[in-house]
Amino acid sequence: MNEGEEDYLLISGLQHFAFCRRQWALIYLEQQWAENERTAEGEIMHRRVHDPSASEMRTDTLQIRGLRVRSDKLHVTGTCDVVEFHRDDRGVSLAGHRGKWIPLPIEYKRGHPKLDHSDELQLCAQAMCLEEMLCCTIRSGCLYYGETHRREAVEFTGLLRDEVTQDLQEMNRLYQQGYTPKAKKTAACHNCSMKDTCLPELERAPSARWYIKRRLEDP
Repeated sequence: MNEGEEDYLLISGLQHFAFCRRQWALIYLEQQWAENERTAEGEIMHRRVHDPSASEMRTDTLQIRGLRVRSDKLHVTGTCDVVEFHRDDRGVSLAGHRGKWIPLPIEYKRGHPKLDHSDELQLCAQAMCLEEMLCCTIRSGCLYYGETHRREAVEFTGLLRDEVTQDLQEMNRLYQQGYTPKAKKTAACHNCSMKDTCLPELERAPSARWYIKRRLEDP
């Protein structure tokens, strides 16, 4: 972690936050974590992708892996799986490389495209960090899914950028408060690696007050 980033949120937390605010708080506020097959496979994939020695230059494309990014405006930091820089006169200058380059952030996911847009939020946050660092505008990026073996293009619309900003503002507020939201059981809880820690089934359990009152009322 670089100087001044001690209290910065992690970009990876955006995906967790969009999926479930309680899951995010358990992981990033309470420092709890539980593995399952899906999270283990995802960790292995990212370990391979983040290997800086695999970065390469191919004709007019520079591919950098495991690139650290940050945004002082958003108060967030993280690591891009891959950033491809495509040679283009409309792009930006890069130290040690001739010409101009347009950045394309690429995030790797183990599964397949989700019904929600939590992956898109994470990728957009990476792009917003790169924009601040390089003083440029990035219009799109890609999500690569391990099950489909293909890239999905993501356009960084104004609505997506606004949601990233709003979510990060709420995350920062909860982080400062140290507040963990209560459980709200949904169908998604079944496949969550944190379900045994979260215990969402207790959401509908009677309170201790209800239990004592019921016992007192029993003949």
